[in-house]
Amino acid sequence: MPAKPTHQTNRQFYRRQGKKILISCLFFLALLFVANALPLLDNFISLPTAGGCDNWGLSFPEAGKTPVGNADAAYLANFNSYFVGDTEQPVIYLTFDAGFENGCTAKILDVLQKHKAPATFFLVGSYIRNNGELVQRMVREGHIVGNHTDTHPDMSAISDENAFKQEITAVEQAYKNLLGQDMPKFYRPPQGKYSEHNLQMAKDLGYTTVFWSLAYVDWQENDQPSHEQAFSKLLPRIHNGAIVLLHSTSATNAEIMDELLTKWEEMGYTFKPLTDLPPIKQ
Repeated sequence: MPAKPTHQTNRQFYRRQGKKILISCLFFLALLFVANALPLLDNFISLPTAGGCDNWGLSFPEAGKTPVGNADAAYLANFNSYFVGDTEQPVIYLTFDAGFENGCTAKILDVLQKHKAPATFFLVGSYIRNNGELVQRMVREGHIVGNHTDTHPDMSAISDENAFKQEITAVEQAYKNLLGQDMPKFYRPPQGKYSEHNLQMAKDLGYTTVFWSLAYVDWQENDQPSHEQAFSKLLPRIHNGAIVLLHSTSATNAEIMDELLTKWEEMGYTFKPLTDLPPIKQ
């Protein structure tokens, strides 16, 4: 026959149950705190810190307005860097990144010429060495060729100044060999990966670092967005002073470029080169 429970064993039982309930409540509260704190923490750690690394990113809290970057214009100004241009005027600065050529660039150049729209093509070293005629056409038709590094590495992982400089100067030399003139001093970090030290090194080399205030997922050559998907990102998010990043390897971009520029023009926007960016205010 089992022993008859005593008042003491009852108290021990309820004490253990109470502890379990308390621990469960504390665990639930901890989960609730973490769930609410993570977005704030994410905003905090995305801000660049001295010597730290970051990936360029944006949020669009209001359609048609300047987005919020993970570094603001005032911070970037310290390093002769931009992510947006003249926010007081309906102007767009078109930029294209290219690590290789797949037949889309000539079509894009045709449309840019039709709309008299200047652009900047950020190119890697091999692109310049392997596609001389296209690069010459870019320059001949009034576009800027910018520096996208020689081998497209994660530049935030490069802290050695000589290694950083080599990635930049190799592109400069390829440009000069092809065109017989110095390369314009505009630089875009591959994948938007950077560190404060990177920004300072680029500035020391005389460069303006150019991020972007509008882009979309257009770089996956075998998984291209539809025209509708492209327009759903590029039309409502356009804003005064937008520095637009597109990839010239995108078949979708080549197909929609004429209609896209027409729509932006109908919205009242004009196109300007990066050389017309407003002066840095520090």
